[in-house]
Amino acid sequence: MEFTKQFLRAKNPCAMGFRWFVRNIDDGVGYQKALDTLVEAGRIEDALWLIKAFGPTNDVLKLDSLEADAVIFAGTIEVRSGIDVSGMLYAGRSIHAGGGIRCGGSITAGEDIRAGGSIFCGEHLKTGGNLRADWGIDVEKSLTCGGDLRIAWDLNVKDTIEVCGGAVIGQDLIAGFSLQCDKNLRVGGHLQAADSVRAGQGIQVGASIEAATHIEAGWGIRAGQFIHVQGAIKAGESLSSGEDIRAGEGYGVFAGLNVQEQSWDCCAQVWAQQLPEGLRSGHFSGPSPFDGGHACAA
Repeated sequence: MEFTKQFLRAKNPCAMGFRWFVRNIDDGVGYQKALDTLVEAGRIEDALWLIKAFGPTNDVLKLDSLEADAVIFAGTIEVRSGIDVSGMLYAGRSIHAGGGIRCGGSITAGEDIRAGGSIFCGEHLKTGGNLRADWGIDVEKSLTCGGDLRIAWDLNVKDTIEVCGGAVIGQDLIAGFSLQCDKNLRVGGHLQAADSVRAGQGIQVGASIEAATHIEAGWGIRAGQFIHVQGAIKAGESLSSGEDIRAGEGYGVFAGLNVQEQSWDCCAQVWAQQLPEGLRSGHFSGPSPFDGGHACAA
């Protein structure tokens, strides 16, 4: 794809950005060259506007290692070892690193992100497809995953977490705000959220669950240790805790919300060391028969 003034004007750019483009980028320059020129000049917002206006390409950038102030590439970035970017890291398609990814700004990929090590993101992390790290992930702001999320170690996000697919976290999951997972959520260690936790299917946690407001699952909820929240606990099917289940003051504990009442004894069982205070629905079945220490091996 080659750029001309007329071609760019058809996308209705802002006046200041168009003037800069005319003065600094020759007619007929390639798409990626135009992006590189904008990034080198520090015009990150203009480069983002350009890639959003014209979309991704099928180009592949293959490198042994990547260190830069900022990277905006229209295709796929493939790096044999690690990636270290002080500012923004953006790929129109996917980002694949054989080692870790460290970025001081936001990380965005139109498709998948895969790291053979850990991922650190100084701002927002967003992927249109799957996100996978062979170690852990730390995000200073929000995390948005358009596909499935799979992490071998811890996931620590300071703001919201949104996962459109399923999520498997090998160790602890800590959310600085709310957590939304559209399919199954599996955590090998502890699950802590500073706001609500919601899963479209089931929630399975190897250790404890703590949430500052509500927890809700379309299917069942299972924790190897305790379930303590400051709001309501809602499970579409069964509810199981290796220790106790505790909702917030004035809130209830609900199991079997998505099954008929006559099926509660088999499809809406509530397992805990003692009868949960405020149990509003479901069939209390006594202590959990499950081995809490092995409830969710990632």
